[in-house]
Formats: sequence, structure tokens, C-alpha cells
Amino acid sequence: MELCTGTTEIEDLDSFLGDLDTIGERFDCAVQAFDARYIAGTEHLERAVALANRANERGETIARERSVEILLYAAGRRQINRAFEIGVSEGEYEVVIVVDGEDENRAVDALTNVAESADWTPGDRVDEERVADFYEITDAERAATDVSLEALVCERVVLLVVER
Repeated sequence: MELCTGTTEIEDLDSFLGDLDTIGERFDCAVQAFDARYIAGTEHLERAVALANRANERGETIARERSVEILLYAAGRRQINRAFEIGVSEGEYEVVIVVDGEDENRAVDALTNVAESADWTPGDRVDEERVADFYEITDAERAATDVSLEALVCERVVLLVVER
């Protein structure tokens, strides 16, 4: 798995997603873009990719496309329309793009046409209040533990498997 962080302005969502699909097909990779404000950190995405790949290997996927499966796991949601909330839509975004597959390095290089790369890592742009609300992490839950918000989000990601 490789991650690409950057900014992009999406004028036509279908065209943007089509560009990601084209890059994915060209380099035999799953390519998925996320709104950086929802990404708790690198481990959040690593866990989502690992679980999506495991579901794929076992023939237990929820979605038909591996990139959408990664989105579902990252969101901790079985409903695609709910998971799309952590993805991108039209407008200007700081994005984290996941690339997982055969020729990841060349796919990441091709993403320079889609997003202007930036020098920050996943989790640097997280909006903690937004994330806590989306993943239904309460103040009481956060007060009861000393683990990071990312660890709590990873717990939600893993729970998707249990909900099957």
C-alpha cells in the first residue's frame, strides 16, 4: 500500500473518479481518495486495506470493486452511501489517496495529474470532532481510555468484520 497526500479541486466528480479508475486499471491497483479530515492516520488506512484484501481473498467482499471495499472498511460502514461521506465530492479538498496493488509506485506517480502532492501525512489534517461524530465515538468513551483517536477509529474499522 502506498499513500499520496495532496490537494485537489474537483469540478466533476464522475470525471475525477474516472481518472482514479483509469490509473488503477493501468497499474493494476485499487485507488481510492478520501477527504483528509476523516482520516485518523496511516494505521487507519493500513487496517482498512488489510481487511478489504482479506475479504477479497476469502470471497467475502461487500462491494464489487476493491477500491470501494477499502472505502467501506475505512468508514467502518456496510452501506456504501454512508461510507461515501469520508470520500470526496465536488469542491476543493485536502485528500489522502490509497494505492494498493501491483505497480503502486507508478500509480502514485500518475496521481500527480489528479492531485497536487503535499508534504503532510495522513492524520495531520484530521478534524477530531468530525471523526468522533462520524465514527460515533463519544466524549465518555474518549475519557475512559488513554488510547488515541486513531486507535478508536481502527477499532470501528475492525468491527465491520464482526457485523457481517
